[in-house]
Amino acid sequence: MVRRHADPERSAESGFTLIELMVVVALVGILVAMALPSLVNQPRRAKEAVLKTNLHTIRDTLDQYNADKGHYPTALTELEDDGYLRRIPLDPIADSEEWDLIYEESDPDAPPAETDLPEDGSPGIIDVRSTATGTSLDGTPYSEW
Repeated sequence: MVRRHADPERSAESGFTLIELMVVVALVGILVAMALPSLVNQPRRAKEAVLKTNLHTIRDTLDQYNADKGHYPTALTELEDDGYLRRIPLDPIADSEEWDLIYEESDPDAPPAETDLPEDGSPGIIDVRSTATGTSLDGTPYSEW
């Protein structure tokens, strides 16, 4: 059996030099720096997407309620009570169950038969908005959504 000894010249050539390692670390750092800003806003972007979905759900349900009953509900809890929603969606930006409610305006000159108000005459909720303060990532206030 022949034993070979390590060649000292060959072992000096194998491996990475300090400059090669520094170049790789610099490239990885540049890639991380490019990806970091989009990752930082990702939770906020997700909350905004949920807010848009929840607003759409409530607005669609209000319209369904109006189509079925002939008037808008006077409280959001009516949507739960009558089985239109399992529960009222949350406002993820404000982290609240409260919504800014927009009520219909009654026309005092309209005859009673032509109004969409319920029998007790109280105005119904025609729209909801977020109670969150501040602006979204696209620059629009949450209260205008």
